[in-house]
Amino acid sequence: MMKALGSSRLSRRRFLTASASLGIGTIAAPYVARADDPTLRITGWGGKWGEIMKAEIGPAFESEFKCKLQTDSAFPYLPKLQASSRSAPIYDVLHTNSNEQWAAAEMGLVEPKIDPKLVPNLADVYPYAVSDKIVGVSIFTSAIGLGLRTDKGYGSITSWKELWDAKYNGVRGGYVIPVNSLGQAFLMMCGTLFGKGQTDLDAAYTALEKLKPIKIVDFTGAMEKMLLSGEVGLCVIHDSGIYRYDGQNQPTDFVSPSEGVLSLEQVLTITPGSKMKELANAYVNYMLRPEVQKRLAETVWYSPANKKVKLDAKYDAKLLTTPEKVSKLIQVDWKWYNERKDEIDQRVNRIFRA
Repeated sequence: MMKALGSSRLSRRRFLTASASLGIGTIAAPYVARADDPTLRITGWGGKWGEIMKAEIGPAFESEFKCKLQTDSAFPYLPKLQASSRSAPIYDVLHTNSNEQWAAAEMGLVEPKIDPKLVPNLADVYPYAVSDKIVGVSIFTSAIGLGLRTDKGYGSITSWKELWDAKYNGVRGGYVIPVNSLGQAFLMMCGTLFGKGQTDLDAAYTALEKLKPIKIVDFTGAMEKMLLSGEVGLCVIHDSGIYRYDGQNQPTDFVSPSEGVLSLEQVLTITPGSKMKELANAYVNYMLRPEVQKRLAETVWYSPANKKVKLDAKYDAKLLTTPEKVSKLIQVDWKWYNERKDEIDQRVNRIFRA
């Protein structure tokens, strides 16, 4: 799904060499887990994320901690965790976005917070990564803003409100809000833009009505395709959905609106019934190591949560890598949203069916 980057990225040899000084653990030969090695059951994404985890990040962890990682990348994860035993959960570490993490926490399926005594790298993360809007810890974030075609003569765009301009009728893009967290976060942003704040649902519904006609999709990958094909000219999207095509000469760009960008967090939590708590905490700490963060950030264009990460210039220029940039992040209240999701879904469905 994401293209491989060119020579400017950290090579596998450089990654493994640098890892030694950071305690990641080098691999002289591929590590082969034994039958009696402990197994840590985790979740994770596919695409470029899955490729780099399987080829480098995962094997380095297995080698250092003499264990086996068993990764489920078949989304969605929450129903599987719900169906499994509380005392023997299907996952030890759950990696997913904040909306699902909050749902899992409310059901008692994950621990609400990570213990900083057991995860020392927690001391080096930006405040957003462990804020009151986060269950567990956010290891990366993406900025949700606006994606646009640069070959359509639209001019300079600076505000979220420009998405409502009549010149984008028929070429603006959004999401099926009941199933997509970008769409859900955007709905709350509508309340902020046109009402009293994220919880102003009446203002948000009115704003959504005024966005029609709009092309809506289920997933970001579909939005990327529509933007690349020119089917949409201006859309809601996260920055990595634009930046991952770096070097392909695509006439697309990402806009960080002046009102701020929404935070799309990649969150890790630990299940309370896990029999591998020590290893689970070690994995969370490992994923927050600066060199691991750097490698993944420069592969999948996610902004690292660890403040000590130093990215190469082209990534540093675009990603959220300073306190000033991070201050532009808007985190939404997923606990509040999840409590009203059924009501919101019904209303939004009526809006877009009309």
